[in-house]
Amino acid sequence: MLNQVLRLLLGAVFLYASYDKILHPQDFARAVYNYQILPDTLVNVTALILPWLELLLGVCLVAGWWLPGAAMLSTGLMIVFICALIFNQIRGLDIHCGCFSAGINEGPADLWTISRDVIFLMMSAGLTYRIFCKTHVRRQVVSING
Repeated sequence: MLNQVLRLLLGAVFLYASYDKILHPQDFARAVYNYQILPDTLVNVTALILPWLELLLGVCLVAGWWLPGAAMLSTGLMIVFICALIFNQIRGLDIHCGCFSAGINEGPADLWTISRDVIFLMMSAGLTYRIFCKTHVRRQVVSING
């Protein structure tokens, strides 16, 4: 039951996050560029691919497809997102997150943005742990029973 709640919530987050970025790739490219982390040659590619990856990840989580991979990927993406936010906070850059909106309507990235993403990270890490522990326990039972 908890696995279902976690995967549905995370799936909804990734689906929602992808929507505006897919509709407005140029605005999202500007948001990616403002982070000043990626080389200029990777900004447009990232702005085009990342929203579709988020959409696919959201669909997989909601539908329950490829759950081990989807859970691990969601955890990895959340770690990358949090690191990018913290890195720019340390550098003192006042950027707009681009997390759920391609434009500047979302507001600047701040401690709340990082805290929210840490909550999402805990959810995805918890889901990943529960999926792999359940798989590990199932394998042990199968090997004991022969």
